[in-house]
Amino acid sequence: MALTGLQIQKLLPKTNCKECGCNTCLAFAMKLAAKKADLAECPYASEEAKQVLGAAAEAPVRGVALGADKSLKLGEETVLYRHERTFVHAPAIAVNVNDTDPAATVDATLKAVADYLLERVGQQIRVDMVAVTQRGTDAAAFVALATKAWKAVGRPLVLVSPDANALRSAAVAVMGSHSVICCPDPESADALWPVAKENEHALALSAADLDGLVALAARIKAAGFNDLLLNFKSGVQGLAEQFQTNSIARRAAIKDSFKPLGYPSLRIIGDGDELDATVEAVTEIAKYGGLIVLPRFDAAQLAALMTLRLNVYTDPQKPIQVEPKLYPVGEPKPDSPVFVTTNFSLTYFIVSGEIENSGTSAWLLVPECEGMSVLTAWAAGKFSGGSIAKFAREIGLESQVSARRIVIPGYVAQISGELEEGLPGWEVLVGPAEAADLESFIKARLN
Repeated sequence: MALTGLQIQKLLPKTNCKECGCNTCLAFAMKLAAKKADLAECPYASEEAKQVLGAAAEAPVRGVALGADKSLKLGEETVLYRHERTFVHAPAIAVNVNDTDPAATVDATLKAVADYLLERVGQQIRVDMVAVTQRGTDAAAFVALATKAWKAVGRPLVLVSPDANALRSAAVAVMGSHSVICCPDPESADALWPVAKENEHALALSAADLDGLVALAARIKAAGFNDLLLNFKSGVQGLAEQFQTNSIARRAAIKDSFKPLGYPSLRIIGDGDELDATVEAVTEIAKYGGLIVLPRFDAAQLAALMTLRLNVYTDPQKPIQVEPKLYPVGEPKPDSPVFVTTNFSLTYFIVSGEIENSGTSAWLLVPECEGMSVLTAWAAGKFSGGSIAKFAREIGLESQVSARRIVIPGYVAQISGELEEGLPGWEVLVGPAEAADLESFIKARLN
């Protein structure tokens, strides 16, 4: 049962020392209760408090760190729905290779994974992991492929094999990668968790049903290993069951603090119809997936999944922003026209893209709007004629450009008079409401 802030405060030193960053021990206790602070931030916490609060302060879904520098993080979720606070770590996406694949296919896949880069709203997104699956009978070939994948891509692996001994050898071979070892069955877990612990890997548990998985997770945790993932077997579940199982596990972890289900999940998607695989991956992204293994590399599929993932896991309370400044679009000259928009990343990239597509070089003035869209920023008083003029003066716009024409978004035509007052001598043009119409506007009004 989760402790309240008042219950937690009774276990704190009550010195109000402020060394934790909070003004009082009660404020710190409230942050602990809300899972927004770590007990380690209190330098004077007693051993009793650490023992009692250690588990209580832990995120309902335990965090697992992967990769050589442990920068790939899964779990640590505290809410069922993003709008309640935010989601913390997006599900990782892995691409699978098999030890029975032709060497040329393996090499091509590994190169494609290593080279793949999706740029969206200023963010660079790559494939997170590589899954290595043993389908043949040669354990040495499986270990060699795992070693090759780690060296070629340099990202953590998902090691999948029906042979516990082969998994043990592969785990040793890629020590330092902080990868994931997949238990083929509940019986192998007791032999493999010491291997995972010794070689600093996470362990994915699987069982025939949810009850069996709960019992197994509780047993391995009690044995002293807690870097776990839960593999809800995709082969025995349809899409509806997958959705339901994920939701049951997350609700039990978040609402009931049920520790055996408080781990990130692993979903290995079977090698079947590409559309079915995409839908299954979409379901994982939308509903609580932790690590998703795709059966093959497909750039188009990855672009769709990663775009969806970015949209779901972008914190709605912290919009993605670009730096407020004057941006060149194309190769503008001092007499090139000036456009203005907000610093919401999506707005910036859409507007700059449409200007570039028109074949015109221009300047794009982006003032500080706290990452809001045009209409939202205008309604909040962050995108007014006065604020734009003030920003233009602060960055010395008139010394950087000789043109005295500035184009504002059509949705905020009403700020044109105020902007002309703030920038004497400038002609303010009201552009189109939609960025998609910029090309025709530029051809009709600026060329």
